[in-house]
Amino acid sequence: MSDKTQYLLQLVKRNVKAYITNPKTKAVMVTGSVAEGLCDEYSDCDVMLYYDELPSGEELHLARQQNQGSLIEILGDRQEGAIGESFLINGIECQFAHATIAQWEKEISTILEDFDVQSPIMKAMSGTLVGIPLYGETLIGQWKAKIANYPDGLAQTMVEHYLKFVPIWGMQSKLAKRDTTLWYYQILVESAQNLLGVLSGLNHLYYSTFQFKRMSRFIDKMEIAPENLAFRLEGLFRHKASVAVNELEANELEALVRETIELVEVNMQRVDTSEARRRLGWRQQPWKLGESNR
Repeated sequence: MSDKTQYLLQLVKRNVKAYITNPKTKAVMVTGSVAEGLCDEYSDCDVMLYYDELPSGEELHLARQQNQGSLIEILGDRQEGAIGESFLINGIECQFAHATIAQWEKEISTILEDFDVQSPIMKAMSGTLVGIPLYGETLIGQWKAKIANYPDGLAQTMVEHYLKFVPIWGMQSKLAKRDTTLWYYQILVESAQNLLGVLSGLNHLYYSTFQFKRMSRFIDKMEIAPENLAFRLEGLFRHKASVAVNELEANELEALVRETIELVEVNMQRVDTSEARRRLGWRQQPWKLGESNR
């Protein structure tokens, strides 16, 4: 564990004491870069706290006072059973998420039972798997075991949801004539995100495009993926925009899409890939002025 990670972990352990003394608190865990041991001088502290009943605003205020925290903002709706607070301690941002057990277990169900693959709760699911329990270890262990059992239905829904690609590899001649830089890179980003979404389903990984970071580390968890995926995805965004470079990027994107479709066809044969495959090899042709009608 690095010195920076150790420093932040100790900071979190001190700060959560003010919350654990509240009898409403049933479980606390630290997640994010602190739990994964990836801290640097820009890292914050992500902490999840669970209750039978949310603490009052006054109780949260008193806990911040005990920690000498300077409030930045409070997010969420108390009526929905979850709120978040962000505050500074020694110049370090601490993001504490407070939720009732009932609300958190309901959110788990939206993923594991309802297969809501667009929910940002997907990020919280992966965060729980890497989280370090600081209080209520038995309860957190139960959640970890439940979340680790990734349903096949969720995997298939992930693949089907993300298996959608705009075929910019067939539009290069058209794009060269138009001012499309922003749209072009928007499509590149969405395509890269969709590739990761499909592969996450194949590999039974929780994935959300919301504040997605540390791509290479995430890809390293994949047993099923195109060769050199991280390097090739990064390569889509390394060059200055130009017609020639855009064509190379688009062709590489098409290759990644083709390889990903092939992986789906081998590893999840029940998914219909015909629409995605139909776009491979497509090239838009210009129309020509014909003879005028007489």
